[in-house]
Amino acid sequence: MSLWGGRFKEKASLQFKKFNDSLPVDYRMAVQDIVGSISWARALNSVNVLTDQEVAKLTQALEELKLSVENNPEQILEADSEDIHSWVEIQLIQKTGDLGKKLHTGRSRNDQVATDLKLWCKEKGNEIYVALVNLQQAMLDLAERERNTVLPGYTHLQRAQPVTFGHWCLAYVEMFNRDIGRLKDALYRADTSPLGSGALAGTAYPIDREDLAHHLGFRTATLNSLDAVSDRDHVIELLSTASISMIHLSRFAEDLIFYNSGEAGFVEMSDLVSSGSSLMPQKKNPDACELIRGKSGRVTGSLTAMLMTMKALPLAYNKDMQEDKEGLFDGLDTWQECMEMATLVAEGLTVNRKRTLAAAQQGYANATELADYLVSKDIPFREAHHIVGEVVLDAIDKGVPLEDLTLTQLQQFSPKIDKDVYQHLSIESTLDKRESLGGTSRQQVEKALADVQTGQKTLLNSQVVGAPGKARISSALKQVQQRLNATKAAVTSVRRARMSDSAVIFELVNEWAAKGEILPRSQDNIIHDIQNFVVAEIGGKVVGCASLYIYEKSLAEIRSIVVEEEFQRQGQGIALVQYLLEFAHQMELKDIIVLTYIPTYFDKLGFDTIDKSILADNIIEDSEPSPLKEPNSEVAMKYTLGQV
Repeated sequence: MSLWGGRFKEKASLQFKKFNDSLPVDYRMAVQDIVGSISWARALNSVNVLTDQEVAKLTQALEELKLSVENNPEQILEADSEDIHSWVEIQLIQKTGDLGKKLHTGRSRNDQVATDLKLWCKEKGNEIYVALVNLQQAMLDLAERERNTVLPGYTHLQRAQPVTFGHWCLAYVEMFNRDIGRLKDALYRADTSPLGSGALAGTAYPIDREDLAHHLGFRTATLNSLDAVSDRDHVIELLSTASISMIHLSRFAEDLIFYNSGEAGFVEMSDLVSSGSSLMPQKKNPDACELIRGKSGRVTGSLTAMLMTMKALPLAYNKDMQEDKEGLFDGLDTWQECMEMATLVAEGLTVNRKRTLAAAQQGYANATELADYLVSKDIPFREAHHIVGEVVLDAIDKGVPLEDLTLTQLQQFSPKIDKDVYQHLSIESTLDKRESLGGTSRQQVEKALADVQTGQKTLLNSQVVGAPGKARISSALKQVQQRLNATKAAVTSVRRARMSDSAVIFELVNEWAAKGEILPRSQDNIIHDIQNFVVAEIGGKVVGCASLYIYEKSLAEIRSIVVEEEFQRQGQGIALVQYLLEFAHQMELKDIIVLTYIPTYFDKLGFDTIDKSILADNIIEDSEPSPLKEPNSEVAMKYTLGQV
């Protein structure tokens, strides 16, 4: 059964039907189509097209169909329907009779498919978001484990300067963090509902499209019906984000393939991600990484195909757009699968520290240090560069590293070289000198690692900074962990508060204020301060909140942290705090305080207890003691944000 036969005298040929039908691909949007249909039934009820009883009957039938599809999505492929929209409608008619035929009133398959696809993209995007966060965490864990492991750094695939393996890990954390940013941006722009746009000119019924959008979980409704039904920017953006991320994954894979080779021998991959040879029993092949590298072309191919499909299409909907889903589904599935595999690779990686150190000591990687040493002796860098080049050439002829040349031999090239030169030529010195932002200084590395390992300063979403080096990596690790945890908070559905949240925040805050746990706040105060609130959502419902109150340019207080009782112990409170800590970090605040009756909770989040008496008078005055608590039970705690 098709949805468009009345105008035709003859049936379509079987050849055309096979060519035209999209059910084998778009059946994956069955749940989204059903969810959209439930919302549309509600919208038709609001304009008196459907009665309350009809909506109830349709909703029940659609919910039953949704459950059936979730349990067995493959059943759809047994049907002969043209697409998922006709399949759902046919099933609904079978369940409800002629009532099912009323549901399509005022709706077109054009706005229907556009809505289904955006709903699917939002859901898939959230899964990918989690996969990216997990991959970042795996790389951060590996960076912590190998923070002091010396690794030769390369340019042009030639050994250049020593770095640390931890710093190499953090370079990819940076790349994946940019991928997260692009994904969030793409999902934000995709978060608009086309439903109610009709075929191209809008619906003839006075439906509140903003209310419809919110019921479907969209941020807002689209503003132009022509654009709404013909827009596939979200498909292109997601495939573009996937392609860039796959390039990052491919580089990651290529590095490890090289490091894993017999010629390098820097790492060994877990048996869980390796395969062998059918002929050569000694072989252990890095197939997981090779497949990741290979699949990057598959994803970028999907992007290219989509760009060419949309090129020069006139407004509004055209059947060409049916080609949007196959490449999108495959591209995003492949991206997610590769991230999950890369996470498994990182978790099982074994590093040969002796081999990496020996390699870093070869290739005259300390030549730049000798040049810098000469600069410290008032020799211009260009002249120092030339001198060191001659020294390297001589060392190559003698077959020795620079540090094995005698002082007499070195002084042949410059009389300014003295016996103190050798302390500058060691691997440790080479690493530890890089104390600038993004460098490799050991002191920075160890300090930051101590922060991460003790649980201190764990803003869940920070990033790695710049170049290699032990000391700097620790500071970078701290920032990466901060940023990563903030990302995890976002995954837990923590977001900035909106004005529409003010009434719920008021109820939450004052419910707990009545119990003496926090201070009460007026609705006017909450509205005035709404830009400093964040909320936690579960299933579209606000279940918790917290706010940041700024005292001065370097000091702020986290206040009003509450979560509904039935949703406690699910990580919402932690996510709220971590989100605010990252927010404070982005605002360049330094110290964050809390005044709390549960210090053990904040101790786990990296806060340190401080003497309450050292706080300024205005802070103490703002914090009125609860009449339901012991006067001395309130504890002051502080979190110092990582500054790099």
